[in-house]
Amino acid sequence: MENATASGLRGRLLARTACLCFFEQRHGFSRSEEAAFLWRGPPIRHEESNKTFPFLLQQGKLLSILSHKITAWDRASALGTDRMEQQRDALRRQVLAEIERLQALEAQNPKETYRSWHAQAVQRELARQQYWIRATYPKYEHFFANGSDLSPQSIRPILLEVVEEWQADLFRLARLTWSLPFTRGYGRRLRFLIMDASNEKLIGILALQSPPLDFPVRDRLFAYAPGRKVELVNQTMDIFTLGALPPYNRLLGGKLVALAAVSDEVRLAYERKYTGRLTQLEQRALPARLVALTTTSAFGRSSLYNRLSYRGQVIAYSIGYTEGYGSFHFAPLYPTLCAFLEEQGRYHSGGFGTGPRITWQNVTRALDALGLPRQLLRHGIKREAFLFPLISNLQAYFEGQDSEPHYYQRPFAELAAWWRERWLLGRAARVDGWHRWNRQEILAMLTTVERSAKHGTADSPI
Repeated sequence: MENATASGLRGRLLARTACLCFFEQRHGFSRSEEAAFLWRGPPIRHEESNKTFPFLLQQGKLLSILSHKITAWDRASALGTDRMEQQRDALRRQVLAEIERLQALEAQNPKETYRSWHAQAVQRELARQQYWIRATYPKYEHFFANGSDLSPQSIRPILLEVVEEWQADLFRLARLTWSLPFTRGYGRRLRFLIMDASNEKLIGILALQSPPLDFPVRDRLFAYAPGRKVELVNQTMDIFTLGALPPYNRLLGGKLVALAAVSDEVRLAYERKYTGRLTQLEQRALPARLVALTTTSAFGRSSLYNRLSYRGQVIAYSIGYTEGYGSFHFAPLYPTLCAFLEEQGRYHSGGFGTGPRITWQNVTRALDALGLPRQLLRHGIKREAFLFPLISNLQAYFEGQDSEPHYYQRPFAELAAWWRERWLLGRAARVDGWHRWNRQEILAMLTTVERSAKHGTADSPI
């Protein structure tokens, strides 16, 4: 049986919750926003926010009723909440100071600032994987080329799907050299190595994942057949890793990897892997057809995909720019935000059902708990989006006018031969720095704390 003190406290808590519900219904505010107001008084005003709190101060009658119901509770819990409030205020100021610092840097050199935003996330991942890297790299070092290993006239690209352990390890090592944060992808996934058969060296890597169901720059292109958007979008994939390793990147190896993405071999690998497979959420079989790919550039406009063609046929169509929202600019504060959420019991580490954008979700939860506007997620980097049709009747197929896709025929061997004549040989004759590359720099990229931007694979927007 409850004692009088516990019973009274319980009643006050229920009254407080009821008031929050009333606020939510009456004013359209979320409970987290109201809770933030009640805990600390009027929050910081932000010009970017399209919703502010000060009008609540004018609701004298409502606030009077509310204050009578919670005054006793607040007094009883003041000692326990003071420390929490101090932590919240300190973290709130820290977030705003970091945003202000990044905005100042962006004004000086936008592209380099964008790269620096990723640097801490990259370094955290490298630090986490150091034991594995040091144990694994010596076994695969011979797959990374020195400049002296290359003879441009003799380069013979081959495409390998990652199905064996050694292939997965080599892919992982190569991906960790990127100047963008490591990701394993989500949903349906395919990974490939592009190797040089002339010397058994790694040219580049390619990885595909499930596409976003809603992608405005893509969706505005099509009037999807009624009731079939999910089915049709799931016949596409998103390129989340694409690039060449040194020294092949200096010979426009990224163009070769981009061409590999639209090859018959990639499409057929998808059919082999996913024919008859059921979706996890709905447990239904979708057509194992791959009819298009999408991707976005790493920073603004892409030099890799623009003007990418094969025998006079455009391979990648620029379809616009993303809206400039994301969470990567919170990378320096992400561990602190996660620790704060853990204290609140609101941290999510991922897993089935939580979706692919767990970082975004955690940052959003932290901003809500701190009473900061979600508008802070707008980093302003509008990435160029691209569509790679694999069929000639994509519009008609998506809009229900054609029932069957009409595939382009693009064998990888022919795409590689086109790349060799169109880009490789001319580039090798004009540029001479590639032959001085030393593969020991790969190990430095995997282990050093600070890496120069020149070590990133310039041909590798993700």
